[in-house]
Amino acid sequence: MAEPTGADRFFAEAIATLERVREQQAGNLAAAAALLVQAVASGRQIFSFGASHSFMLTEELVYRTGGLMLVNPIYPHGMNLMVRPMTMTSQLERVLGLGAELLRGTAIAAGDVLLLASVSGRNAVAIDMAQAARDQGVKVIGITSLAYTNSVTSRHPSGHKVLDLCDVVLDNGAPAGDAAVAFEGCPQPVGPLSSVTGLALVNALVCSVVDELLRRGIEPPIFQSSNLDGGDAWNARLLAENRDRIHYMT
Repeated sequence: MAEPTGADRFFAEAIATLERVREQQAGNLAAAAALLVQAVASGRQIFSFGASHSFMLTEELVYRTGGLMLVNPIYPHGMNLMVRPMTMTSQLERVLGLGAELLRGTAIAAGDVLLLASVSGRNAVAIDMAQAARDQGVKVIGITSLAYTNSVTSRHPSGHKVLDLCDVVLDNGAPAGDAAVAFEGCPQPVGPLSSVTGLALVNALVCSVVDELLRRGIEPPIFQSSNLDGGDAWNARLLAENRDRIHYMT
């Protein structure tokens, strides 16, 4: 039998980790979905944030076919891949108070829900945002790697990590350091998993929310592809009906 290629090994790690996440996070997914369903049903707002690559999860949720219209992005100013030099992103996510300031620039309020992605869970921007959200009475759903965050110290003077400040924590199953495929002769593993598993988690969360909304007889505010006939009209109607909770259209 031929030796598995590097690609084979990555797929094997990704599939196995996705299976573990599906089995081990079912209860937490249900709890997170319950918070979002309550927000949708009660007229509350939903926001999402992640710094650097973690912002991919927000991008997956916002203005996406089959996605919830109500997810408002909090942009990681200075912490995205358009920044030059790109290494600055790693420094800015450690700046104390920045997360609270980013949250203050939104319309978030008590009773709303914040989705907060941070793979390591150790940096100040995510910790400060989580703390500020809790102080305002906002429910926080954290998406992190328990293996990663439990292997490192906090970079925040409080000693907190993101998971300490969340109402629900979703473990993306990524290993410490994120990369999952090790090669002899290469001291640094490759093939990070947090994007694969994190994107799967947020899409599973949306599916759970839509399922429960339909059970309650509530029309889910979701996007239809604008490239399908009738898609533009569908989206225009639901955007208008929910315009008071959608802040990314202006």
